[in-house]
Amino acid sequence: MSLRPKILDRYIMKKFLTTFFIALLVIIVIVIIFDISEKIENFVEHEVPVKSIIFDYYVNFIPYFINMFSPLFVFITVIFFTSRMAANSEIIAILSGGVSYHRMMVPYMVSAAIIALFSLMLNLFIIPRSNATRVEFETKYVDQNFTKYSRNNVHYQIAPGQFVYVQSFSAYNNTAYKFTLETIEDNKLVSKVSAESAVWDSTLDGWHLRRYFIRDYTKGLEDNVRCGEAMDTVIALKLSDFYRNQKTVETLQQKDLNALIATQKMRGDTNVMYAQIEKNRRMTLPFSAFILTIMAVALTSKKKRGGIGFNLALGIGLAFLYILFLKFSEMFVFTGTLSAGLALWLPNIVYTIIAVVLYKLAPK
Repeated sequence: MSLRPKILDRYIMKKFLTTFFIALLVIIVIVIIFDISEKIENFVEHEVPVKSIIFDYYVNFIPYFINMFSPLFVFITVIFFTSRMAANSEIIAILSGGVSYHRMMVPYMVSAAIIALFSLMLNLFIIPRSNATRVEFETKYVDQNFTKYSRNNVHYQIAPGQFVYVQSFSAYNNTAYKFTLETIEDNKLVSKVSAESAVWDSTLDGWHLRRYFIRDYTKGLEDNVRCGEAMDTVIALKLSDFYRNQKTVETLQQKDLNALIATQKMRGDTNVMYAQIEKNRRMTLPFSAFILTIMAVALTSKKKRGGIGFNLALGIGLAFLYILFLKFSEMFVFTGTLSAGLALWLPNIVYTIIAVVLYKLAPK
């Protein structure tokens, strides 16, 4: 059996990929126009240079947007051009010419694989780098609440047997208040460092403790106690650890993301869910191209009365439901109901079942 694409394969793949990228281009232009109208006041207020708006923000916004709504574009694309083929009796002609329904799906799946690979490359290599610039721009010019950022009651295990507690942290002056560092060996507390505050010192790459109190617990009756007004310390706790959130994990390469997950798990950091969600999202979105392609072909390969309007409306509705389902599934992670892996793959699992049922019914 020859693996060389036939005329039919090239015809369907050309329609699929051309329609997909044209739809992307049109929607991106529309979204950018609406986004500019929404953020124009911020740009004018902060006197943002036009060059920075274009190259720091919108050039890096485009890959992020493409990836976020790629399932929607894939579904609408297949719905649109397959409905037109069915309306023009092209599907009937293909099947009547001796091509099986399964064989007809080959160019669809090859096209879906190209889009899935494109999306995966964006997720793993391009988007994390572009997000770093985009998030920095948004933080500087758009997000007015960032300077008010604070965290309360932070508990970390920064190393085996070493635990940090901070009652509150303020981003205004990069200061952790009511700082405590405890060292435990063989399930026994061996030392405790307390301070009224700990200020981040970038030159030291460590913390400047104010009004500190150190107690070393001994086996005897007396403990070694020291105190003072100021002391510098370098520990495995960095300033960036207090700023980890949903946006910052989007800027990490896959290797760094995996390292962050391992570190946060060791620390018992509840923010690990953001990194876990981001890791699984990078894999689930590309895979959705196959599922939604099968669903779209199964729904539109039969000629229906009323043209392609109903099919297009159905496709848009199902695609938006998928994206909504994907977002809603993240709530299972936040509430601790499901693991990030299962929660993020749940929409694909459900839609795979639906796609298989529709695909089996379609030839009939």
